[in-house]
Amino acid sequence: MWLNPEEVLLKNALKLWVTVRSNDFFLLQKRRGHGESTNRITGLLVGALDTVLDSNARVTPFRILLQIPGSQISWVIASGATIEEVNEHWGWLVHNLLHSLSVFENKEDAVRFVKGKVKGLIAEEVQGRQAAQEEQPEKFREVLLKFELHFSLPASEKLVTHYSCCCWKGRVPRQGFLYLSVNHMAFYSFLLGKEVKLVIPWADVTRLERVSTSLMTEAIRVTTRKRQREFSMFLNLEEAFGVMGQLADITLRRLLDSEGLELDRVLQQTARITKRILEEQAIREYVLALFRLPRSEKLYEVASCSVWTPHSRSHTAGTLYTTDGYLCFSSREEGSCTLLIPLSEVLSIEKAESTSPLPNPVIVSMRTKKAFQLIDLQERDELVESMNSRLRALQWKHSVFRSRRDSRRSVTSPTPYYTFYYDTGLSDEEEVEEQVLRNTVNSEALMTAFHHSQTGDNGNKSMEPVKERLWEDHFTEFGRGVHMFRTEKIQKLVAMGIPESLRGELWMTFSDACSELESHQGYYASLVQKSMGHSNLATDEIERDLHRSLPDHPAFQNPTGIAALRRVLTAYAHRNPKIGYCQSMNILASVLLLYAKEEEAFWLLVAVCERMLPDYFNRRVIGAQVDQSVFEELIKERLPELAEQVPDLSTLSSVSLSWFLTLFLSVLPFQSAVCVVDCFFFQGIKAIFQLGLAVLDANAAQLSACTDDGQALLILTSFLDQVGNEESDRIPSTPPPTAVENSSGEADVATVRHINIIELINEALGKFGDLTVRQIERLRCLHRIRVLQSHEDTIKENTLRLLSTDVSIRPEDLSDLYDLFKTEHFVTLYWGGSSSAAAAEAASWQHSDPGHSFVERQYRLDRPQFKSLYGLLAPWPSGSSQHADTLANRTFILLAQDRDNLVTFKEFASWLDTLYCGELNEKIRLLYRLHIPPALTESEDEPSLRSPLLSTNRPLYVNKETPGPDSGEEVTDYQEQLKQMLQDLAKEKEKDADKPLPLMNQREFIQFCKTLYSMFHGDPEENDLFQAIATVTSLVLQIGEAGHREHAKACEEKAAGHGPPSDGALATDDEWTVSYAQILASLLTEQALVSFFEKPADLTAKIAQAKQNQYQQRASLLTLQGGTR
Repeated sequence: MWLNPEEVLLKNALKLWVTVRSNDFFLLQKRRGHGESTNRITGLLVGALDTVLDSNARVTPFRILLQIPGSQISWVIASGATIEEVNEHWGWLVHNLLHSLSVFENKEDAVRFVKGKVKGLIAEEVQGRQAAQEEQPEKFREVLLKFELHFSLPASEKLVTHYSCCCWKGRVPRQGFLYLSVNHMAFYSFLLGKEVKLVIPWADVTRLERVSTSLMTEAIRVTTRKRQREFSMFLNLEEAFGVMGQLADITLRRLLDSEGLELDRVLQQTARITKRILEEQAIREYVLALFRLPRSEKLYEVASCSVWTPHSRSHTAGTLYTTDGYLCFSSREEGSCTLLIPLSEVLSIEKAESTSPLPNPVIVSMRTKKAFQLIDLQERDELVESMNSRLRALQWKHSVFRSRRDSRRSVTSPTPYYTFYYDTGLSDEEEVEEQVLRNTVNSEALMTAFHHSQTGDNGNKSMEPVKERLWEDHFTEFGRGVHMFRTEKIQKLVAMGIPESLRGELWMTFSDACSELESHQGYYASLVQKSMGHSNLATDEIERDLHRSLPDHPAFQNPTGIAALRRVLTAYAHRNPKIGYCQSMNILASVLLLYAKEEEAFWLLVAVCERMLPDYFNRRVIGAQVDQSVFEELIKERLPELAEQVPDLSTLSSVSLSWFLTLFLSVLPFQSAVCVVDCFFFQGIKAIFQLGLAVLDANAAQLSACTDDGQALLILTSFLDQVGNEESDRIPSTPPPTAVENSSGEADVATVRHINIIELINEALGKFGDLTVRQIERLRCLHRIRVLQSHEDTIKENTLRLLSTDVSIRPEDLSDLYDLFKTEHFVTLYWGGSSSAAAAEAASWQHSDPGHSFVERQYRLDRPQFKSLYGLLAPWPSGSSQHADTLANRTFILLAQDRDNLVTFKEFASWLDTLYCGELNEKIRLLYRLHIPPALTESEDEPSLRSPLLSTNRPLYVNKETPGPDSGEEVTDYQEQLKQMLQDLAKEKEKDADKPLPLMNQREFIQFCKTLYSMFHGDPEENDLFQAIATVTSLVLQIGEAGHREHAKACEEKAAGHGPPSDGALATDDEWTVSYAQILASLLTEQALVSFFEKPADLTAKIAQAKQNQYQQRASLLTLQGGTR
């Protein structure tokens, strides 16, 4: 254990200690006589002395000393009862501290550094021994107070945990504490009188990785868009790295454009996130991925146990995971033995009598008259009671569902089911038959009626009975159905290819789609009835892709197969409008329909899109891109020679994207690709990673010699084209090319390689079978950060590129303004109340609104957010804070009048462009518009407009929904939207240029003058400016009076000739008014005013100052608001 450094004057007093290891700074010593026979004189002597002099030494016979080279003074910093324990501490010191100490010129500073580090480790060790931080709230409260004191963040910034570590600045480590909160990571150090503070928002983190350097054996590198930071010397680096990855991943999925990304409801509520919640969430994500469970499943218990496995006639040790609807078991070695038991199949869960060979047994009885025995369950009583309560609730729910279903069936006739057989073509009543096909659900797999004849099929068919017998034997030994034992033996059977007669059944079993089908009887038929006949963007895309799905297969050269595919895809788009339809779903659904009944194919598609390939089929295929990034890292790790020869792996990952999206169906011959789908349903995405690595490994030599991307694509395409099954690869489907020209221009005879898909799969299992689901999930968490940030960078680049032609602001300043604008949105999400956060979220990323251009669909700000940026960036002083608040309100109303109380970045940038880069007349025009309606309102005296606090009202922004078929509105085509967007962008700049401005009345002019006076406070030419504005005011008042008199005289003459005017006309015509042109002309007569408005303002300096103040200003404002509630 680590000890508070205690000084020792004589390192080897009375020769009681023997040095075992040593270096310049540390000594590992053993108590003399320890471990020797008790009758040895040294052991007896030391034992007696210990009793008299040092009783503690008898308990800890090993210790570690910190020493100053050349000095007799040392400090005890660690001790242990066993050599193994003290060796672990010694190894940590050598690997994490010894190299770092060499940078200290003063050895006393090095010793002081080590002492501080050891004290930090002790504090962290105490915290680590807590079952949870909530169990010792006093300790955690102390840390929380330090966190709030050091960083002055609002109380709503929830601290999750903290670690003792070092932050490196060049070659110098700074010992301190790393605080991890829900939105930020913060580091604080106070050493040798120097204070260091760092605050890094998770939203700025672009990469997290573990690195090793000459000074740091292992460290965590945090990369943002501007710099890198390294943190090392953690007591538990693995845990710290995991928590940091989780928090960054959660924050980015919550804050960035995460439409379609799945995030657990608990994690969306930041106030509930704790270290324990993160640990539970990490286990839950792993369990969902390992057993491919529905995303809605909640994890309840995790318990070590052993399950009786009849095939091995022994108990297999592992872990039991219980969720809402499942009991899941996994052996200690992942993949060796797994068991999935749906609670819907369970009859009872009972405790059995405990014996010495069978401690704490539990019997799980199934409806199939099968039972499973679990033993070695800790806290068995509570576990069984919890499982039984969920079982009873599920049984009650199913009984209610069945009773309702039976009552509906007694009233309405069931949906008809038909089996269709092969048709040679459409009949004369084409329209009638098409209508029947569109609405009739097939009850058999298409493969039973449509056979794909291929060369070599006879050989394939001869193998089918052999495979069927092997599977029947396996069912007898390992069980049949979802709750079969899944072992390495079944993996070998799957690699051989599942027989066609069992393929649909086993796909349903491996994916557990059969449980979804059983619990949702009639659901698919009702979806078909609801969705067919509706027209929207998804159905249009489906219609375009129907005839591109396996066009060579006879099942999809026939209206029966096309109609079934249409129904499945349309029903799914209706079920999950967030995904709707995505390209490549048609290819997948086609294959599912060939081997499974139509309703089964629908539930298989649900399992793939929502459980087995999460986030793959959303608007931006984020999941597939994350897996491509993971695949690149696996290439570097598993194929280092190839990675060294091909430094840019993006080429390979771009080729492999279709492998993941279509499960190799689009790149392999059909019979071979179906074998890959077999492996996918058994192993999940791990099978695709393994096969992808095997394909690259088989072509590593050729890929290393590639000179361009096209050549690499050709190599991989040619290889995959030649991958056949056991029989068909004897006869190539296409004649091989006769020659291939190499890089030197010489023609070589090409040797066509015929690769067996079974051999390729087995090779993938042999070489890369140690790849685990846990490793993949950890990598996904880290690479999702990179992919989301890469998307964010692309969006920013596109936005700035479109705006750069409309404004004169420097590109660097425009980029910084975008960051400020986005940060302002994030700050409200960080610390605003629930309504404020909801408002900010509603204000951002309205992708579903096709009426606005791309630039307008970016982050948006509501009134309080805009006012905050106005105070940071407005170029002119505004005198009193009250008047500044009034001007900010007017500016917001002016900019947001067409945007439902929200300001876009385009409008924000155009406003600043006028203030900082505009001509004098443009600035005066803007000021003029701020003092006439709609910017100037009658309600400016209301307190709500002067309040500096955050608004708690949600902005009135409503998503524009896609018009339905019954709405009478036309569905806008994407090309029309694009044309309209380009026209809007071209006209946007001049839309207000030709509009004549309304006249300004006397009240409005007084407000205008008040604003001008407030702008001149603190200016070096203040006196001249005040005198000039007084002159201009007098001149404009005279102009207005003259105009008023002339207008009144004209009205009188008109009234004398045509009778008295109406009261409304008198009230309108009798007002004192001046025009924009008159005010501009009057201002131009005073050189002081002209010089003031033409004087350039430094936007770059203003932005730099705003970056420093934005966080603290908003934090103090939100803290104040929290205190006033």
